[in-house]
Amino acid sequence: MPRPILLAGAAGRQLPAPQPVKEPVGTPVSRAATHAEEGEGGLLTGVWECTPGRWRRQVLSAEFSHFISGHCWFIPDDGEPVELRAGDAVLFPANCQGTWDIRETVRKSFVIIP
Repeated sequence: MPRPILLAGAAGRQLPAPQPVKEPVGTPVSRAATHAEEGEGGLLTGVWECTPGRWRRQVLSAEFSHFISGHCWFIPDDGEPVELRAGDAVLFPANCQGTWDIRETVRKSFVIIP
């Protein structure tokens, strides 16, 4: 039977040690950490945090994110830049490619939709 997945304390959840992003664009090189849990039907949900820097988006599945803290821009390869701050939510469609520009360490909760 399907069950809810609780991300209790997402704003203050302890995350693993941050690691350098895979495709940085210049310096500083962002460092990111994730806590994720799998749900029914291949959904993946969790909390993600990233330090300032620029890098290419790695997740190409559809993704819904709610920003808990920080400030950043997402610059899609095809389209206008999107500014994101604490309290904002965004839906990235599948295959949305572009560059993250993290200005102030960002923390978000997310759901990746297969």
